[in-house]
Amino acid sequence: MKPELLSPAGNIEAAYAALYYGADALYLGLKSFSARATAENFSEEELDEITAYAHHLKRKIYVTVNTLIQEDELPELLKTLDICSKCKVDAIILQDLGVAKLIKTQYPELAMHASTQMAVHNLEGALFLKSYGFSRIVLARELSLSEINQISLQAGVETEVFIHGALCYSYSGLCQFSSLEYGKSANRGKCLYPCRSCFETENGLKHLFSMKDMALEKNILSLQATSFKIEGRKKSPLYVAAVTDYYRHILDGEKANPKKAENIKQIFSRPWCQFHVLSHDKDIVDPDFVGHRGLCIGEVSKILKGKLIFKTTHAISRFDGLQIDVEGKEKPFGFSVQKMRVGGKSVIKAESGDIVEIELEKGYPFLNIKDKVYLASSSEVKGAYDYTKPKPHAFQNKIPVNLKIRLSENRMIVQSEECTKIFEGTFEKASNPEKTFEALERSFQKTGDTPFELKGFELENPQNLFVSASSANEYRRLFYSFLKPTYKKGMLSKLPLPVTAKKPGFAIKTDNLSCLKELDLSKFEEIIYLISESSDLEPLSDFQKEKIRIALPYVLRNPSKIKNQIISLINKGYKKWEVSNFWALEILKNHTLDIRFGSFLYTLNTQALLCAKEMGASSVTFSIEDTLSNIKTLANLSFLPTTFVIYQDVPLFTSAVCIKKTDCKNCLKQKEWFELKLNKNTYEALSVPCQTMLFKKEPLCAASIAREVQAFLYQMDFCYKPYTPQKVREIADKLMHFEDITPSYQGNLLKLSL
Repeated sequence: MKPELLSPAGNIEAAYAALYYGADALYLGLKSFSARATAENFSEEELDEITAYAHHLKRKIYVTVNTLIQEDELPELLKTLDICSKCKVDAIILQDLGVAKLIKTQYPELAMHASTQMAVHNLEGALFLKSYGFSRIVLARELSLSEINQISLQAGVETEVFIHGALCYSYSGLCQFSSLEYGKSANRGKCLYPCRSCFETENGLKHLFSMKDMALEKNILSLQATSFKIEGRKKSPLYVAAVTDYYRHILDGEKANPKKAENIKQIFSRPWCQFHVLSHDKDIVDPDFVGHRGLCIGEVSKILKGKLIFKTTHAISRFDGLQIDVEGKEKPFGFSVQKMRVGGKSVIKAESGDIVEIELEKGYPFLNIKDKVYLASSSEVKGAYDYTKPKPHAFQNKIPVNLKIRLSENRMIVQSEECTKIFEGTFEKASNPEKTFEALERSFQKTGDTPFELKGFELENPQNLFVSASSANEYRRLFYSFLKPTYKKGMLSKLPLPVTAKKPGFAIKTDNLSCLKELDLSKFEEIIYLISESSDLEPLSDFQKEKIRIALPYVLRNPSKIKNQIISLINKGYKKWEVSNFWALEILKNHTLDIRFGSFLYTLNTQALLCAKEMGASSVTFSIEDTLSNIKTLANLSFLPTTFVIYQDVPLFTSAVCIKKTDCKNCLKQKEWFELKLNKNTYEALSVPCQTMLFKKEPLCAASIAREVQAFLYQMDFCYKPYTPQKVREIADKLMHFEDITPSYQGNLLKLSL
């Protein structure tokens, strides 16, 4: 079966453009709970209209309810899901486990698609979410062709992959950079994109983490996924039309059209790459420039008396926009073509191959010979993607109504599930009684501008009576005027009683057990050991087994490398585990274990806690990026034991992009640290084989406010960065006396809202 082409729609015009140019489905957001909160997004009326129109065309609509949701937002979430149910959307794309719980119990008519924010990056993760009821998995962008095809062919669930558009440096859902540094959470749709900033390095200022755009082009034909997704809910209808049109033709068996590709680059484009789909590519970051570049059409050959002279490889018209890379500037110099000459004559349009002379704006920057010239806006392209759309309000989703009519000599009783009306009248014997049914059904099918449509019709007419057409139409009009729309209204799932409060204890987490040598471990209720496929498990024998909790990594592309270790530890009696991604739940699910959800399996509301319990969690860890007020609310309501992290070197992001300059063949596959600076803050990037993690130099510390949270455990975390036993002892002693480490930061904890 041909894959689905899935296009973005940040507003209703982009939606109409995408459908006109061949999208099989659209994904879009409402005003709340959309991971593109700054997009225009859809009102309830617009959602109803576009869904009805798409269904008329036999296309599909998926709504993004893909942000993390705090406890006090649950009533608004129910309203959002009510709207989606009413408007008959085909699926909900979600991240929050609370949304999954409510859909599963309250809205089974809505299919669940696991957002890429859930960071599903292996077969095991897809299998687990399938078992919980997800019908589609939006795979992590970082996957290779072989990984995508393996999951798609073996998971037994629909898969969706990104094929074109902007890329994040981090695995989606695992980035807390914008949240913890600027109070604007990517997991809440408010990312400020600090990854695209210019960092100070030992080699000067560089955009180390500013990704190029993905463009798989004809290579999409090698993918086995169910759905091919175009990124771009913040892009214009013109962009959506052009990209949809380009890939529609490729999927329909045509060759990739260079002209259509050029059009896309002129509308909006960073440099293109294919990320890691075909190989582990290192040329996927644009370190010198950010933002829209355009289509490269030549190089500066001369700057003469305020005029730019170069040979163009593409037609240019008056009022087109040009951009030129400027050395030392992070954004290109852009200007509109106002005066242009070819061969000494003024022209309105220059053709490919012409040597053009274009007057520059006053105050233009210093330009070097051979600087790249880009066509960044084209009048011709702006007019190349017209589309038609229906008249406003021409389409709406009708509410199905089943009617039963009872006829007697002096009355007609019209009854639906919600309403019963009695109409007085005089009805005579019918000369052709079988036609009474047809006439009444035909009349009541005419619902006009009402929000109803007749789905089922019954008639009880034991006396074989006749109803005139005028009477039937009058009764129909009156009945539909009495009938009021009723929609499903969801309810929050009932919570078990909160767990009995106790005096909190302390837990300590590390990826290096030797750093605990100087601690009095009797003061700790748990020792959490973060393992990887290369971890040394021998030191575990030096500790009381009952105190040990084994933590599994949240990113592991090939869990088979660690599965034998996991089974061996279970067989040796290690019953306590911490998991931070769904793949681990799949491996552990057939064993009777004490499983704690780590902070990357987000539980910011009570419905998410219910979902976590259903998935096998016996305790949870509060999110690092949550607010203190929401954490305190959850701690008081929680029916699962909770853990509050009071000290951690927080991974601001985790990426499959390598920060090292060396190529893969010459990589020594060793850990390496890099110091970076941005806005007077110092950061440390950790490079391990095929992965980069970013940390702030200072740790996050919440010891001084920890006692406000009635958690079961206060956790201190000594992972990733090197710690000596002496340093661990010094820090732990302060933390256990509820003293903050200085310098440190507290993220969003003291904010009023997230």
